[in-house]
Amino acid sequence: MYKKMKLHVVPLAVGLAIVTLLPSCGLFNKKGSASDKANRRGEVTGVAKRASWQQNLPIDMVPVKAGTFWMGQSDEDIAYTQSSMNKQITISEFFMDKYEVSNNKYRQFLEAVKSGELATGTPTTLKDPPTFNFDELRPDTTVWSTSFSYHYGDPLMEFYFDHPAFDNYPVVGISWDQAQKYCEWRTYHLRANDESDFDVPAFRLPTEAEWEYAAKGGKDVAKYPWGGPYLKNKRGCLMANFKPGRGNYIDDGFAYSAPVDVFAPNGFGLFNMSGNVAEWVMDAYKATAAVDTWDLDPVYNDPNEPRKIVRGGSWKDIAHYLETSTRTYEYQDVAQAHIGFRTAMTFIGRSGSMDVKTSKRTKR
Repeated sequence: MYKKMKLHVVPLAVGLAIVTLLPSCGLFNKKGSASDKANRRGEVTGVAKRASWQQNLPIDMVPVKAGTFWMGQSDEDIAYTQSSMNKQITISEFFMDKYEVSNNKYRQFLEAVKSGELATGTPTTLKDPPTFNFDELRPDTTVWSTSFSYHYGDPLMEFYFDHPAFDNYPVVGISWDQAQKYCEWRTYHLRANDESDFDVPAFRLPTEAEWEYAAKGGKDVAKYPWGGPYLKNKRGCLMANFKPGRGNYIDDGFAYSAPVDVFAPNGFGLFNMSGNVAEWVMDAYKATAAVDTWDLDPVYNDPNEPRKIVRGGSWKDIAHYLETSTRTYEYQDVAQAHIGFRTAMTFIGRSGSMDVKTSKRTKR
């Protein structure tokens, strides 16, 4: 019996001795890691003990994986604008708002500016808080009457932005300049309250190329975000909120705009990429922009051009403006009752096509 016990005790003693010696050998001790030893010998292995970082997916955003697609006219150019010529381009990974920015989300921005409390947590960003003029940021509610001739928009002027009944409807009466200010605030709001030591990329308007790529929902050729070429599904229901016929605004279920989460999302999980409200994008307007821009993540920036691209069509537009390739514009300081926006964020990671399953929102 003594011999049997001895056989069990010996391996245990040897194991304890190994565990005791391993830290001194640097196998379980970061101070004695191979890279540290190499650094002490004069080698270059990079700064030791660098904190790891992974980009979290912000709430109500979806990852749009990288890809190559044909940008430009997907059907007849009925207006003969010749401003949407076909060009094959590549888009890198990015995040995009699942929904158009709602009245209530924009109201959070206004209340933060009005109260002077741009951040509710302890800021970790090294950048100073942005400065805003509250009076220049409030939506122009008069657009419900001034955008259309002889139109009774007074009830919407009074209720659309301020009433809780419209909290989940897309904010309108917002100029391109105001949309940029919202992006600036949302960037600081996240960076100042994020626990990470490293800043996330800034929120911004999507580029025109990103918007069109996202609108197609992963399809190579898509006249509409749901594919097309039809405007109704198998049950005969309209697929978006738009003007299906002269004097007809209600057949899709809504006379004006609709909540941001109605109608089916496209292949990337994005809602209302066509119809509901048209959307500001980053680019300045130029009919021949495709000739001037690169074929990798193109964007046409021109601070001297006041016309900015608007995409997607709206509740008041005919089907032509719902097409993923139709381009139009508005002046950057002009607000309309049919134009809203959504934000995007650059993805920092590998240059290859992103696996959407790995880009998940994690709790902070």
